[in-house]
Amino acid sequence: MWMKEIFGTDKPIVAMLHLAALPGDPLYDENKGLCYVIERAKREIKALQDGGVDGILISNEYSFPYMGDVPIITAMSMARVIGQLKEYFTIPMGVQIISDPYKTFDLAASVGAKFVRGTFTGSFAGDHGIAVYDTGKIMRHKIAVGAKDVKCMYNLVPEAAKYLVDRSWEEIADSTVFHCKPDALMVAGFLAGREADTQIMTRVKKVVPNTPVFANTGVRYENIEMQLAACDGAIVGTTFKEDGDFYKEAKYDRVKAFMNKVREFRGDK
Repeated sequence: MWMKEIFGTDKPIVAMLHLAALPGDPLYDENKGLCYVIERAKREIKALQDGGVDGILISNEYSFPYMGDVPIITAMSMARVIGQLKEYFTIPMGVQIISDPYKTFDLAASVGAKFVRGTFTGSFAGDHGIAVYDTGKIMRHKIAVGAKDVKCMYNLVPEAAKYLVDRSWEEIADSTVFHCKPDALMVAGFLAGREADTQIMTRVKKVVPNTPVFANTGVRYENIEMQLAACDGAIVGTTFKEDGDFYKEAKYDRVKAFMNKVREFRGDK
């Protein structure tokens, strides 16, 4: 699978790097400014890499409430932050501008990201209203901006949302793979930090055995073996943070303990 080529291992653990709120976000701290965003991210990169994760996915996680058409200042701020952090990365880096696939690809092309995560197809209703993703237009945009080789990890159903039509997980996975050719499928819990259903991941993998399936949320030290037994990799964010608190920074000790358990499960040498 492509994951071995990029991450150097089977069943990779991709850590989330949640950037602090950015200019234009309601939670942005103007007094601390972008310098704070950069310094906090730098600390977390060190904790995650020293702790042994296989990749890092950078997102504007604290840009609450999320928008479908993200202001250009968000993408520009992320590009500046990542540009100042790139020299510190020793493992593969990916990006996501939440709920805006177009700017996600713009950012990926500009900073040299190896992969992206996001919602690229489907029609949903949830906390942020109704969202419709024109996958044909989105994927043509990907090519147009020079991101053709960027790997795409597709959310089957985005967090805090539901398909506008009644479709089973198997139907969604089957049609998504047939029409969109995703590099991986993501199965999430209802919100960040909520456990993904291992039964759903098993069902999805049975329908699309040649497409990697990732646990997208809620992977913890206590359940990592059960989660990895049901999927091909995991995105991990909240559990790496101090006290397991979504708003706090990732800490080396938590990352190291988690990854030691992962290595034992994978049989790493």
